[in-house]
Amino acid sequence: MSKHKHGFHDLESQLDALRQRQLFRTRRVVQSPQGREIDVDGRTLLNFSSNDYLGLASDPRIAEAFQAGIKTWGTGSGASHLISGHTAAHCALEEELAAFLGRPRALLYGSGYAANVGVINALLSIGDQVFEDRLNHASLLDGGWISRADFHWFEHRDLDQLRCLVTDQAERPCRRLIVSDGVFSMDGDQCLLDELVALARQTDSWLQIDDAHGIGVYGERGQGTVDPKRYSTQDVPVLIGTLGKSFGTAGAFVAGEDALIETLIQRSRNYIFTTAMPAALACATSRSLEIVENESWRRARLKSLVQRFQEGLRALNLPVPKSSAPIQPLLLGSTDLTLQVSRSLEEQGCFVVPIRPPTVPVNTSRLRITFTAAHTEADVDRLLEALSEANS
Repeated sequence: MSKHKHGFHDLESQLDALRQRQLFRTRRVVQSPQGREIDVDGRTLLNFSSNDYLGLASDPRIAEAFQAGIKTWGTGSGASHLISGHTAAHCALEEELAAFLGRPRALLYGSGYAANVGVINALLSIGDQVFEDRLNHASLLDGGWISRADFHWFEHRDLDQLRCLVTDQAERPCRRLIVSDGVFSMDGDQCLLDELVALARQTDSWLQIDDAHGIGVYGERGQGTVDPKRYSTQDVPVLIGTLGKSFGTAGAFVAGEDALIETLIQRSRNYIFTTAMPAALACATSRSLEIVENESWRRARLKSLVQRFQEGLRALNLPVPKSSAPIQPLLLGSTDLTLQVSRSLEEQGCFVVPIRPPTVPVNTSRLRITFTAAHTEADVDRLLEALSEANS
């Protein structure tokens, strides 16, 4: 008889193994609204670990719109969009997002994860082909695997490898979908969008871009890396965006042609079988969209803060990230060292969460420093001083 036991007896031992490898994750309890400062464990810390890039998560104008929406619509939608949960507030936000992005239609999802998995799974099936950047967000990778399409991944931004992979499959009568982040969440670099568009056209493939970290941050009006003045829906048929980052609320959307949106309404399980976001949240996001579009100073502030930070790193002889985004990763490699530097920064009043495998590849543990439009130049200087002290 086998000595190996079956079932779930090994859960505790697996958790112990994570602890021993310094990979066990814990949740820090925040006791304040999101902002440039947050209260953690009884201390007020400068927050450099938020995706609230434009500093809108606690904006009183958005909160006021949220409260007004609750008075009109209540706190919950009560059902999925296809039953009785789709309100005039949802319709209005979808139309506003489509107009903002220069696309015919937009469709709301409960989260970016749900949108990415739901879209890929609705468009592809057995016998189709999906090609993904190895550093894509987990939701994009999971969407490709769950779709049951033949899955191919290429090394990060390696267009030559991608071209070979797609060309090898070009004669197969199937759907081919190339999938990439617009701005990569852990490195802050951008995809090679022009080259991806050209390759997709040459190989009769569709291109899906998740611009979760680009929309709101890039472009004069915050339309992201997929500028509608440069890229049509024929260039990028599937555009994904999230509302919980630059917009300061929650949820996500996909934007594209009418046929794409109607297909998702009919076939996307992540859309069909989930309760609609509260209508009040749609009201709040409509107000946020106005602010994102009109207050360009927030994007200018971000750009200035990133430049100041990178100049400070050069002065300290520390590596400068190859990123123009508010995501500024400091790769330390060693998990132990990353944890040590994170603790040192926190002791000095700066909250920077360490990022370890499996979120990032092995031996690429890092400090993922993020800036928001709410930060000041003095905040950047304080962080640089703390890094200098931690590095000494």
